[in-house]
Amino acid sequence: MADKRIYLNAFDMNCAGHQSPGLWTHPEDQSHKYKDSDYWIELAQLLERGNFDAVFLADVLGTYDVYQGSRDAAVRQGAQSPVNDPLLVVPLMSAVTSHLGFGVTASVSHEHPYTFARRMSTLDHLTKGRVGWNIVTSYLKSAAVNMGLEDQVGHDERYDIAAEYLDVCFKLWEESWEEDAVLLDKERGIYSDPAKVHDINHAGKYFKVPGAHLSEPSPQRTPVIYQAGASQKGRAFAAKNAECVFIGAPTIHAAKQSVLKLREEAEQAGRKPEDVKILTMFTPIVGRTEQEAYQKLEDYKQHISHEGALALFGGWTGIDLSEYGPEDSLRYVENDAIQSAVENFTKIDPDKQWTVKEIKEFIGIGGLGAYTAGSPEQVADTMEQWVEEAGIDGFNIAYAITPGTFKDFIDLVVPILQERGLVRKEYRGDSLRDNLFGNGARLPENHPGRQDRLGYQPV
Repeated sequence: MADKRIYLNAFDMNCAGHQSPGLWTHPEDQSHKYKDSDYWIELAQLLERGNFDAVFLADVLGTYDVYQGSRDAAVRQGAQSPVNDPLLVVPLMSAVTSHLGFGVTASVSHEHPYTFARRMSTLDHLTKGRVGWNIVTSYLKSAAVNMGLEDQVGHDERYDIAAEYLDVCFKLWEESWEEDAVLLDKERGIYSDPAKVHDINHAGKYFKVPGAHLSEPSPQRTPVIYQAGASQKGRAFAAKNAECVFIGAPTIHAAKQSVLKLREEAEQAGRKPEDVKILTMFTPIVGRTEQEAYQKLEDYKQHISHEGALALFGGWTGIDLSEYGPEDSLRYVENDAIQSAVENFTKIDPDKQWTVKEIKEFIGIGGLGAYTAGSPEQVADTMEQWVEEAGIDGFNIAYAITPGTFKDFIDLVVPILQERGLVRKEYRGDSLRDNLFGNGARLPENHPGRQDRLGYQPV
């Protein structure tokens, strides 16, 4: 295959089960320890040993209440409920690692950019520049209602809000404080030079932020920009702004279609197609032999919660599958949930019609992403195949059980990928951005976030 390294993220969430509904019942699963500091500390140390680029933390601000018109199924089955804040575990993990990055999911729909920008600057300082921001617009109506809205904001308007939100954050992070604003001059008693701290004077359709950023420049200034929307509007947003894009594709064909569209739109936005690194969700079930892997898979399948799977699918797609029969095929429905999720199961592969029965089985392990079971060599081969045929840059590794799935993958598959020259054997940068791209800690010069709006250019 082409000479390119595979990017590796671990996909987790501050809850039990995450992408494999019901698997928290497995005797070896430890995801119920998500509330404990030790869980996150040990996971971070494990992932850094495995040379993972980052741990990617998902989040939602509501409950999954589309299935049967109730949150009961999600609550009963532990389908991403209960869920804790993703940002607060990052300092725990950064304190015991030196290179691992942290991609945190935070919504533009339910927090003001002025306060959010400070939270991310704080994390970037505490981690010494190892933070990324996964920009989401919140697909759950239950979140919008609990934030005081009458209804969920429409899908496309959420991206209009996201564009302005990000613009505000760029102004605060990149432009408000000049590089040498902080003097820390003990002799003269001057901490910062007021002439080098600027108001951003933002007055837009959705936000008004006249003043300066609260935080001094952090190592990266702007966190690495991740984005997870693959709808038409989401792709356009990602093509302009994202450095890494996360997709959830059930098949190689579906992934390839998403990759082609994303790279084409990046070029249309004036960027190089390779400027955007695309990672797909992937759950590896690894045994020392093929037989052992399939025994694990069959064991895991006994723990799948079909009710939990239907609850998650309802939240992701806005479609209540309780209204379908088990052999009914899913039909495309346009709504304000994750449009790309619906497209992946209805439109993107014309040769595949997914039935409700197939969907709940598929989602039971790995959620919306693909899973594979096999020997270490077979799993490595499958990953190479995805990179070659779909054109992806890497994987968001989800777990069936934690930390078992990650440990098996690191102990058994990573060494093979390293031998093949596909996963590096050591980290090469100090910040997350430098570690990913090798061009320093700051946004590249050609990124729209680096535009000179205030008459000076950060160094």
